[in-house]
Amino acid sequence: MAPEGIVQAAYDASSIQVLEGLSAVRKRPGMYIGSTDARGLHHLINEVVDNSIDEVLAGACTEIWVKLNTDGTCTVIDNGRGIPVEIHPKYHKPALEIVLTILHAGSKFDRNTYKVSGGLHGVGLHVVNALSEWFEVKVRRDGHEYWQRYERGAPVSPLKVLGPAEGTGTEQTFLPDKEIFETLIFDRETVARRLKELSFLNPKVTIHFADERDGTKTTFHHAGGIAEFVGDLNIGRNVLFPQPVYLHAKRDTTDIEVALQYNDGYNETTLAFVNNINTVDGGTHVVGLRAALTRTLNDYARTRGFVKGDKEGLTGEDVREGLTCVLSVKVLEPQFEGQTKARLGNSEVKGQVESAVNEKLDEFLEEHPSVGQSLIIKAVQAAQAREAARKARELTRRKGLLEGGGLPGKLADCHSRDPTECELFIVEGDSAGGTAKQGRDREFQAILPLRGKILNVEKARLDKMLENEQVRALITAIGIGIGDEIDLAKLRYHKIILMTDADVDGAHIRTLLLTLFYRKMLQLITEGHVYIAQAPLYRLQKGAKIVYAYSEEERDRELKAWGSKGVTTQRYKGLGEMNSDQLRDTTMKPGHRSLLRVTVDDAVKANDLFTVLMGEEVEPRRLYIQAHAVEVTNLDI
Repeated sequence: MAPEGIVQAAYDASSIQVLEGLSAVRKRPGMYIGSTDARGLHHLINEVVDNSIDEVLAGACTEIWVKLNTDGTCTVIDNGRGIPVEIHPKYHKPALEIVLTILHAGSKFDRNTYKVSGGLHGVGLHVVNALSEWFEVKVRRDGHEYWQRYERGAPVSPLKVLGPAEGTGTEQTFLPDKEIFETLIFDRETVARRLKELSFLNPKVTIHFADERDGTKTTFHHAGGIAEFVGDLNIGRNVLFPQPVYLHAKRDTTDIEVALQYNDGYNETTLAFVNNINTVDGGTHVVGLRAALTRTLNDYARTRGFVKGDKEGLTGEDVREGLTCVLSVKVLEPQFEGQTKARLGNSEVKGQVESAVNEKLDEFLEEHPSVGQSLIIKAVQAAQAREAARKARELTRRKGLLEGGGLPGKLADCHSRDPTECELFIVEGDSAGGTAKQGRDREFQAILPLRGKILNVEKARLDKMLENEQVRALITAIGIGIGDEIDLAKLRYHKIILMTDADVDGAHIRTLLLTLFYRKMLQLITEGHVYIAQAPLYRLQKGAKIVYAYSEEERDRELKAWGSKGVTTQRYKGLGEMNSDQLRDTTMKPGHRSLLRVTVDDAVKANDLFTVLMGEEVEPRRLYIQAHAVEVTNLDI
């Protein structure tokens, strides 16, 4: 029975809706491209380019052109076989039209056409077409050039023959739909990174990239493949041996490539790909790789006396310290989790990768004993540091700092014990901490003030980290542990919010905190638990009217609207300068505040940036600052 005062709608056959054609894609775009923000926007380009790459994998394509046009469109051209245009015997339409309008139609299901493919679900081009204001395609095939136009997924013209043409290939141009996407501006760096990545993974292809908006042109071709990829990732680092190790093997129908190189740092960088798709959440192929590394290096260490028979062996964390690795597998029938393909689920691939890496890495180490020795010495040193870290952990636990009610003394905890509603604000200094404590909602908001800058974990091993009071306080308050011991089920707050001052020191502290989370608690970021608070820079008052501005541009717009006469402008350089009610209403109160969620959309970019900004090498940092100096809009000196 419906609650009093509520009229219950009829639920009958007329209530059942069927979303026909591509309307399902437009109704729920996130199911197909992940989101409708910048990430989803760029996913459109990836889908089209991936189809061209599938032609490369089939041995039918050697060149790809990608253009960002001045009108907001993107054009992708390849010299592959060209999408078929013949009339389909069952549907009585051109095959091209079926490929672009019928979900789960395509040649990726036919293993005679594509032995290996990144586009497996038959929805890639349909999605791009459905989510574009308009989509035009040209096909060179059978001595002719064909053309057709679509608008929001529907053909608005029949397939036309434009005239004779030499060679084969496909040209596709699309304009993302403003009714779907939150942003329509393609980011050149985001596109370029993916194209560069694909050129490493497919050494036989040349990819030409042009941004017509400013005339920028780049060509990507890397004949060295993933070994060259690893070398590129290690630029600016001190490597233990000059050339990356390259391993290649086949197991059944699975093709396995691994390139690895160690540096003298303490962090692991492993990028894993399945049929050219970056599986950012890993999967069975990564599990197999890590198991093989641990087993092979342990066997090597024991047979050569680096680890005595009665001693504990090297752990996975030990053998991956300082590792930079690219794993690329080609799988005939991969099983991905979701359309965005972030994780591989094929159980058989674990054993295939483990077997291949065990065999090939063992052979390599036998033939290159100097490389083997440098790897083992590095891993043994990591094991010694791990033991020191274990003793440091036990010491802190005995002091009640990590377990059993020993929350940090500076932490002002919240009353709620439901992690899903709890928030932890990390602030700098006692002054801001005091203001935040007064302005918070004690029921679900906790405050942890940090004194000074925390340790730069990019330059420190685990044992040194645990000696740092600020790092220990953070680990304790968050509750999940660090490194291989992380247990996300123990997370005490589902929102961890960095609330630092809008100056150089605040930016530095924020970078140090993000480095800690990225290197030692990555799941916090990948699972969407880390946020950056957006505090206002200015308070504008004219009479009884008060407005907060979060940028110089916003301030100038308000002043232009008000007129400068009689306006009082206050610039906040620190959160401690704000009254508690001001901080609460602008930065902390749900529904009134603006939070920026931290994501790792591009692992390569994030890894490189943390290495440049926080690593040992000064020269890459200097070059980065010089290159980006013109982008600074708010210099605090």
